[in-house]
Amino acid sequence: MNRWRPRSLKWQLVVRLAVMQAAMLALLGVLILVLLGSLWRIGALGDDYEGSTIDVLTEAVGRSADGELILRTTPDLVRLRSENAGLWFIVRDSQGHRLSEGIVPANLAPIANALDQIGEARLGQGRGEAAPAAATVKWVDTAAGRVQMLTAAQGRVSVRKVIASAQPLFLNVVLPIIGLMTLATFLVTPFAVRRAMAGLGRTADEAKRIDIDRSGVRLTTDDVPVEIVPLVKAVNDALGRLDKGYEGHKRFLADAAHELRTPIAILTTRVSSFPPGPEKTRLLEDATRLTVLTGQLLDLQRLDQQDVQFAAVDLVGVAERVVLELAPLAFAAGYEMTFEAEIEHIMVDGDQTALDRALTNLVQNAIDHGGRRGTITVRVARAGWIEVCDEGNGIPPTDHDQVFEPFYRLRQGGRGAGLGLDLVQKIMRLHGGHAEIAVGPSKGACLRLVFPRTAAEPAGT
Repeated sequence: MNRWRPRSLKWQLVVRLAVMQAAMLALLGVLILVLLGSLWRIGALGDDYEGSTIDVLTEAVGRSADGELILRTTPDLVRLRSENAGLWFIVRDSQGHRLSEGIVPANLAPIANALDQIGEARLGQGRGEAAPAAATVKWVDTAAGRVQMLTAAQGRVSVRKVIASAQPLFLNVVLPIIGLMTLATFLVTPFAVRRAMAGLGRTADEAKRIDIDRSGVRLTTDDVPVEIVPLVKAVNDALGRLDKGYEGHKRFLADAAHELRTPIAILTTRVSSFPPGPEKTRLLEDATRLTVLTGQLLDLQRLDQQDVQFAAVDLVGVAERVVLELAPLAFAAGYEMTFEAEIEHIMVDGDQTALDRALTNLVQNAIDHGGRRGTITVRVARAGWIEVCDEGNGIPPTDHDQVFEPFYRLRQGGRGAGLGLDLVQKIMRLHGGHAEIAVGPSKGACLRLVFPRTAAEPAGT
């Protein structure tokens, strides 16, 4: 058994669109980071960034075992020292611990001695608010706790600073956008796909109604997605080929049946002239079976073409006529035959030829499969049904659902082509009724033609 089940096209599109959108936004974020990093490396970004030295010192400041402030040698600190020969800074905390490096410019020396009175400032500012500062004073949080730093304001933005600055942007802007777009994809895409596939759904409904009895039916391509149109057209072409082949097959069967009727009639006449005996009986049975088979083929063609004219038909008269026609054949095969009618006339609106054929097939079936013993009973009920019962071996319960299917036979290699009961069922459905297996008086087979109550009308007593 295949454990992989077909997946919904709609949800495949939804998931793939959502993943693609998330991947594109994530890629956009990575590209922005790469661009910022490249600009930083070539010096096009951050040459006038005033907090570069403070950023480096923030990562490097620590405390010794005795609580003194110290500087850890970090790669950024090494780079800073190598790029700034005149590097200077002062780091202090509120407890009076202090460390410094380099020489504080003379014009800033008074400020360095008065840091207790300064919280945060830009020093040495030139004309205009946009002019760069010469130094900055700032309280920052470090591994050693909160400290105050005074240092030169020139420098470049570090990669770590760029990444750290980009993280809030990614978390607060990019990720929410990804979430909203994914949610919108899951909400909107199924609706859009369903509308786009609506025409395909109608085409599928049309395909469900295609039957062998409805030739010439084709699937519509209206509102079908353009990608599916070639498949629909291919199916229509296949249906056209099937219709053509089926029509040719039916014409062949009908022509063959017409051609066989004359030689079969001649054969029957010649066999009837033989002297009585078992051989004559068997030959007559075979000739009758050929006659019935050709009649079945012609009836199937007539029903397929819906060449049926309904008129008032007496079910009792149909049963009497069939019994009289087939009684000699039944007697010759070793059966007795009885006819029972609960009422003198029961009228239905139907096709007399088709109903004669249906009942003939049931009686012929009883003759062929009744075991050549006992009685074949044809009974017409006031309720509007006709049944034919024999005293043979009956029909196994496991075969009850299949006996009315075309070409189905209880025993392989047996008599008949398996068309009789299928034809009976088609005729009864044409008349609004059905054929069924009934419970008879013996263990033999009992087949019943059931007409709709509104169609069966008693006429006289």
